[in-house]
Amino acid sequence: MTPLKDILYKVTINAVVGSTNIVIDEINYDSRKASEHDVFVAISGVSVDGHNYIDKAIDNGSVAVVCEALPENLRDGITYVEVEDSSSALAFMAANYYELPSENLRLVGVTGTNGKTTVATLLYQLFKKAGYKVGLLSTVKIMVDDKAYDATHTTPDPLVINSHLKQMNDEGVEFCFMEVSSHGIHQNRIEGLYFEGGIFTNLSHDHLDYHASFAEYRDVKKRFFDQLSAKAFALVNIDDKNGLVMLQNTAARKYTYALKTYADYKAQILENQFGGLLLKINENDLWSKLVGHFNAYNLAAIYATAQLLGLEKVECLRLMSELESVSGRFQYIVSDENITAIVDYAHTPDALKNVLETINSIRTKNEELITVVGCGGDRDKTKRPKMGHIASELSTKVIFTSDNPRSEEPQSIIDDIEQGVEPINFKKVVSILDRKQAIKAACQMANANDIILIAGKGHETYQEIKGERFDFDDYKIVQEFLTQLQK
Repeated sequence: MTPLKDILYKVTINAVVGSTNIVIDEINYDSRKASEHDVFVAISGVSVDGHNYIDKAIDNGSVAVVCEALPENLRDGITYVEVEDSSSALAFMAANYYELPSENLRLVGVTGTNGKTTVATLLYQLFKKAGYKVGLLSTVKIMVDDKAYDATHTTPDPLVINSHLKQMNDEGVEFCFMEVSSHGIHQNRIEGLYFEGGIFTNLSHDHLDYHASFAEYRDVKKRFFDQLSAKAFALVNIDDKNGLVMLQNTAARKYTYALKTYADYKAQILENQFGGLLLKINENDLWSKLVGHFNAYNLAAIYATAQLLGLEKVECLRLMSELESVSGRFQYIVSDENITAIVDYAHTPDALKNVLETINSIRTKNEELITVVGCGGDRDKTKRPKMGHIASELSTKVIFTSDNPRSEEPQSIIDDIEQGVEPINFKKVVSILDRKQAIKAACQMANANDIILIAGKGHETYQEIKGERFDFDDYKIVQEFLTQLQK
């Protein structure tokens, strides 16, 4: 049990009713999970306001409430703490409750529209290969050294983050690499964490269903760098015009990486093929199993970060050549008929363009490039026609299909995507609502040496339809259909 006053350290408090000398068992922000001797934090969420559930939390045993507005009827024996921002309070409280675990390891955050998962995961791989105990907080999974846990959000809630960081402390983990999403920053999930470094990959069209504008989306990302300490480092992709924006107000030591312009860590692509990349980074040659110019940026960021964290250069380059592609990120299979199927998480216009341009830069143009793609329901609708335009412009054949339609009708989503197709490309396009049938059709269309890209879901092993999740794995499904064609 922990004194309430101890876990309120650094929380901006407006008023207190009752005593903060009481002890509490746990912190909860879901009244349904509240139990005896808990402190309940009432958060004004996107769809639900926790302030409406204060009485329910107390009925379930909570002895303290943290809120932004005191209830009209205060209950006897309950401590009420009025704070400036409940989500920020929850983050600081979680860090304090778990004994400031981020200060006991070397935590590096990765933010940007694309590349977060790849950079964070490959840094985890790299430092594991170098012999360290390492942690990972990513979209795909959470790793506490060798122990794996399911991930539900790109950036989990503060209680999940700090509990895993505390577990890392207990396991002797020295480094942790963490994806930092714009949602996570905006909702204050990373408050109270001490970062030794921050990495910015790039910024493009995404999450405009959540953020009011692209400028707001950019500025939320920038907040992460604004909060870094003078002892931390800030590493940004200088080829992206927003890279300098991230550095404007940071107190951290500033470093850059690039392919096109002068930078502290400059990469150059010497060879790019399906077998991998040959790069030169700061005059050092590196062969990687990863493919594409977008991965050249990722590798430059990984090399730079490893150097800033003190990994020996020659050892770093040797171990980087052994790094394996991340699940659902340009993950490919080649059939006996020499049909190449690529599964990629590309779910933004920029990511889809990067993957298609990479494939087109490698292929001979004597084969077909068949793209299967959709867009998620209940999300940013403005990117749908852009995705349709890019897919139809850069592929020889396109199948528009379902992604995670959620509560929307799949046909309505596909109609939005089709709005971006130019008349000259109409003949390239077909629509198949059922994603499995769309993948099957792509496999049946393909001949020897053709390339199939299945974009949008990547590592995901489910499809979300009308509030239900169904098992669905793009990689397993295309593998199954290609195997059937071989018989």
